[in-house]
Amino acid sequence: MRRVLCKSIVDQVNNKTLNNGLKQFMVEVWGEEPFDYRRLYTIEAKSDTLAAQEGMRRFVDEMEKLDLNQLH
Repeated sequence: MRRVLCKSIVDQVNNKTLNNGLKQFMVEVWGEEPFDYRRLYTIEAKSDTLAAQEGMRRFVDEMEKLDLNQLH
């Protein structure tokens, strides 16, 4: 299994805290070849750091499920 390397940018959707005490973030994640895809995730988290970690975790999970033979 190849290692998935990625980066992310996090933006808070609004300044309100949700009823569950979390904030809503838009997380954009992109990877390095051969996983050079971009994904946008809406994530509820306590902080932007936790949202970024969750976005990258989701991205890695998604990329690990790809068939490497079908990658460009």
